[in-house]
Amino acid sequence: MRCLGIDYGEKRVGLSYGDELGVATPLPALTDASPEIRLEKLATLIRQRRVTDLVLGHPLNMDDTVGFKAKEAEAFAARLQATFGLPVHLVDERLTSYEAEQSIPKAKRRVLRASGLVDSRAACLILQDFLNQHLPSTPAEESTPD
Repeated sequence: MRCLGIDYGEKRVGLSYGDELGVATPLPALTDASPEIRLEKLATLIRQRRVTDLVLGHPLNMDDTVGFKAKEAEAFAARLQATFGLPVHLVDERLTSYEAEQSIPKAKRRVLRASGLVDSRAACLILQDFLNQHLPSTPAEESTPD
């Protein structure tokens, strides 16, 4: 399993990578103005890393309803599946961008948000959640203290 985590946005697409080792690692975000160029770069990354699964953040509302942004992510998921023919897993991403932003010093947040770093950190949280749920636990995780 080689997964690409995606935090979709209209301006930036945060990315992360993880495999059967179970550790999500942030990748540089796609920040090109053109959605077509972002999709081309995504295709290149999928080929280079031989990605088998796409893990996309699903921004549900806090009350579990599907709002405009979640519908936008669902449409992007359908486009990804049609374009790449890979499984696309939607993962609840509520508060991941907030959590990722909190890990950055306040004085640097504005500059780093524009760079896509916050988006890629959010993609990392999304992917890590997916990996934690879908990979078998290790014997150390299964053992309980006496």
